Amino acid sequence: MSLTVPTALLEKAQQGTVEDEEFVACIRDSLPYAWSMVERLAKELEASGASSAQNTEVPPDERSWGEVFRLVGSDSMRGAVQRHFGVKLAFQNCCRVGLFRPDATAEYEEFISPRAQLLNQKPELLNC
Repeated sequence: MSLTVPTALLEKAQQGTVEDEEFVACIRDSLPYAWSMVERLAKELEASGASSAQNTEVPPDERSWGEVFRLVGSDSMRGAVQRHFGVKLAFQNCCRVGLFRPDATAEYEEFISPRAQLLNQKPELLNC
């Protein structure tokens, strides 16, 4: 299961629209490792003034890897997180997640290019 959904939120979803803030809170509470990684990158991006911030830390365990995969693999979760932090999120593998400022088009395009994906391959990341 991707998210642990509180009963009240599930009932609200069954009745109609759920607000982004409620969905984001569910993501944050359900995927604490993935959330903390994205939050850390968003803070780094804000503090640095750079066009992007990229994670290069290997998740500490299978559960953490799974959280990252679930977050970036879901269009709705990824979209909510992007709107929440005002960034574009990109994914190469569980240890290479990037946050990009909305105007960092060239940097984003390079990060998601086949060239960048190939250059990011390392034997120690075989099971990543």
